[in-house]
Amino acid sequence: MTKPSAFHPLVSWLLFPVYAWQGIAVRLKTERMLPPPAFPVGEIAGKEPAIRLLVLGDSSAAGVGVSDVWQSLCVRLAVHLQGRTGRKIIWRAAGFNSATSGQLRDHVVPNIERGMWTHIVLTAGTNDTKNFHSVARFKKEFGGLLYALKAKWPETSVVWSPVIDFRDVPAMPPLLGRILEGRAGAINAMGERLCRERMAIPAPRLPVEGPEGFSSDGFHASALGYDAWAKHLVPYVLNLTVREATAREGEANS
Repeated sequence: MTKPSAFHPLVSWLLFPVYAWQGIAVRLKTERMLPPPAFPVGEIAGKEPAIRLLVLGDSSAAGVGVSDVWQSLCVRLAVHLQGRTGRKIIWRAAGFNSATSGQLRDHVVPNIERGMWTHIVLTAGTNDTKNFHSVARFKKEFGGLLYALKAKWPETSVVWSPVIDFRDVPAMPPLLGRILEGRAGAINAMGERLCRERMAIPAPRLPVEGPEGFSSDGFHASALGYDAWAKHLVPYVLNLTVREATAREGEANS
C-alpha cells in the first residue's frame, strides 16, 4: 500500500497548530517508558584487538522500549559485530530520553570518559524533528556534535543512523506522521550532507517492516526492532563497500 505523501517542510509550519494539537494528544496517551535497569557498560569475549563501541544518542541509544539491556540497540550491535569479526567487543551506551543534537553536544560528549573508542554509533535527529527544530538549528547543533566527536576522538569511525519514516510509527496519527515525515526528510538530508563534510558515515535509513518492530508505546523499538536495527548498521560500522554491505545484509536476512 502506498504511503500518503509527506508535507513539504515549509507547509509543515502552516500546519503547526495541527502538529501541536495532535502531538499533545499523542504524548498524553503514550506510555512513558524507562531504559533497562542495568549499568550501560560491558564486554563480549573474543580475539584482540578489541572493537570499542560507543552508542551515543537519544532514548533509542539508552534502550528505551525493552526491559533487558541485552535486547537494546547497543548490545545487539555488539553481539552482531562479535559474530561477524570474532573480535572482543567492549561496549558503552550513552543514551538519554528526549536528547536533542544540541544537548548531546553540550552536556553528554564533554562528560563521557575519554576512553579510546574505535567506533561510535550516533542516534540523533528524532527529537530535533519532533521538537520542530529548524533545519538551520539542526545544522548548527548536529554539525557541532560531529565536530565535538571528531575533536575528542579523532581516530574513531563515526556512523550516524538517520531518522526513520514517521509515517511508519504506530503511535503517530496519519496526519501527524505526514507533517513530521516532511521535517524528517529535511533533517536527514542535512545530516547526510554534514556527515560527508565532517568525516562521518551516514547509514541508510532503517526500513520499517511492520508494527512488530515497535514496543508497547508504539514509538520506541521492541527487542525485534532493535535487533533488526543492529543488523542494518553492522556493514556501515565495519565500513564495508556497498557491494560487501549488500551481500552481508542478504546473508543476515536469509
